Parts: sequence; C-alpha cells; structure tokens
Amino acid sequence: MATTSVVRRTPSSSSLYDVLDLILDKGLVIDAYIRVSLVGIEILTIDLRIVIASVDTYLRWAEAVDRLVLEDKSKSLDEFASDMTRGVAKGKTGGALEGAKETVGDTVRDVTEKVKGAVGRGEDEG
Repeated sequence: MATTSVVRRTPSSSSLYDVLDLILDKGLVIDAYIRVSLVGIEILTIDLRIVIASVDTYLRWAEAVDRLVLEDKSKSLDEFASDMTRGVAKGKTGGALEGAKETVGDTVRDVTEKVKGAVGRGEDEG
C-alpha cells in the first residue's frame, strides 16, 4: 500500500514590512467625492484623491495615464491681477452693452408705435 505524504504549512502572517512593501510597490488610491447640501443649496463640496505609493510607482503610473505634468503653469501676481481685471472689465462691458441694447430696443419700439399711430391717423383724415 502506497502512502502519500503531504507537507502542510501554516499560513504565514504578513508583517507590517510586507504590507507596506506591497502597498508602495503596487500603490493605493483613495478617491472620494463628498457633497453637503441643505434644502437643495450646496454648502460644501470635497473632491479628494489620495495616492499612497512609492515615488517610482507613482511616476510610472502618472506617465502611463498622461498625468505627469512637470512644467510650472502657475501665474505670477501680475498675470493673475491682469486676468482678474480683464474678467471684471469684460463683465461690466457686457452689462453696459446689454443695457444699451435694451434701451435702444425700447426706443425703436416707441418710435415704431408713434409712426404707426401717426400713419393711422393720417389715413383716417384723408
């Protein structure tokens, strides 16, 4: 009669080092979107993405998904102030033009009604 021998191993417990090594090697992403509203009015919105990974893993991932941006796109204080001034001026100009458009439209309607009234009265007399 043949006997088979089976070697049984106890499950190995992972040490903290093994867990951290796995997380840093593979990476861990926590993505959360939280919105707090009261009576249909949005009070607070939090869009959060936390990436836990080694620098090497993050750089490989970021390059693969085209999220690696190495150029500085921040604006200087002068550029920021210029953009703000341009935006405010554009809003005020747009409002002034809209107001002028309404005024001209009202005036044209008034003149048109007066002309129609005058032409109508002239036909009655003749």
